[in-house]
Amino acid sequence: MILPSHGRLRGIILQRMIEIQNIHKQFGDRVILDDISAVMEAGKCNLIIGTSGSGKTVLTKCMVGLFEPNKGAILYDGANMITMEEDQRKLLRQQIGMLFQGTALFDSMTVEQNVLFPLDMFTKLTQAEKKKRANEVLDRVNLKDANKRFPSEISGGMKKRVCIARSIVLNPKYLFCDEPNSGLDPQTSLVIDKLIKEITLEFNITTIVVTHDMNSVMEIGDHIIYLYQGRKQWEGTNKDIIFSKDELLNNFIFASEFLQDAKQMRMLDANGTHRS
Repeated sequence: MILPSHGRLRGIILQRMIEIQNIHKQFGDRVILDDISAVMEAGKCNLIIGTSGSGKTVLTKCMVGLFEPNKGAILYDGANMITMEEDQRKLLRQQIGMLFQGTALFDSMTVEQNVLFPLDMFTKLTQAEKKKRANEVLDRVNLKDANKRFPSEISGGMKKRVCIARSIVLNPKYLFCDEPNSGLDPQTSLVIDKLIKEITLEFNITTIVVTHDMNSVMEIGDHIIYLYQGRKQWEGTNKDIIFSKDELLNNFIFASEFLQDAKQMRMLDANGTHRS
């Protein structure tokens, strides 16, 4: 069962694209975001990367309406979220899924109850319909038999998968992921990356991922924005990043000698000059 999607905002047919235009945000005299523009496309993993304090989290909070920029526009398929009426903004928020860094699961609820929570809050489905939908998304993240377990009874990787199931249970058009691999071992991180990528493609979601994980950058970075001191320093794909000559970006991504060597090897492979 796929929940009905909300088809229009102010008469505009939703195409699942987010465009940020000349976003400026400051707190007092401190400028956090300085004239940032970008387009987040559907069916792609759009990554926002940068050092701590570069403005990643503030930019994301502006995009979901938790902060209001001092200047600029945030367009969801041409409709400016900043100037929307409250009822339209509420409708838009129901099309946004959130994957939190700390999982944000209710400890007193079972896995199934956690996934049912958005359905209880925002839909008028029958209990049978809600359970069917919850089971569908739990099955999609390979947690078919974990319904009655509590968060304390499952691993960190399983908790992340519960969060992914909960974030897609309302069939969102947009998915925001805050450090989805935080606290996970490298192998489990790859599993979560793969799952986010698959879901993005399968449901044609516009996915935005805030991450420090360089494996995520190289594995799922269809579109990458690198922020430095509140400005957009670089923009491209995980393939472009290998050939980038931007010194600040390279110092951030390829900080160790090992990663620098890996970059050189990847460049040689891509140029067809490397021989095994």
